[in-house]
Amino acid sequence: MATTTKTKGAAKSSRYNELRKMLEDRRRELMNAVQGKIRDVRSSEGKEREVLDQGESSEVDIQEDIEFALIQMKSETLNKVDAALRRLEEGTYGNCFECGEEIAEPRLKALPFAVRCKDCEEERETAEQRERVMAQKRGASALFFDMSN
Repeated sequence: MATTTKTKGAAKSSRYNELRKMLEDRRRELMNAVQGKIRDVRSSEGKEREVLDQGESSEVDIQEDIEFALIQMKSETLNKVDAALRRLEEGTYGNCFECGEEIAEPRLKALPFAVRCKDCEEERETAEQRERVMAQKRGASALFFDMSN
């Protein structure tokens, strides 16, 4: 019995170390990407723009907006990874927020900051989709009602 407990403890410790390394690697990768994008944006801002026509100027603005959106997305992902690392330290990482069951390791490897198991996430997404459809129907019926008055 004691051997089984030790084996389970060792397996859990091994899983903890593997997941921690995966999260830290992902965090480092995201930090480098965000810092690189910020450096790129700053260096391009420092350059004097040549005279651009309206179309070229608009294209540059769109590209800058895309760069900003990418930085923002990576920063949000970084925040999720940081939250996952905190949960790992607290001992709650890898457990579904909804049902409390352990999230499958392949899911955590694919999405290291997952907070729900596959089944609960699918259920949540289905409920959200149902809610969007209902909201669209309410909006359409309100529009129809308003137009008939």
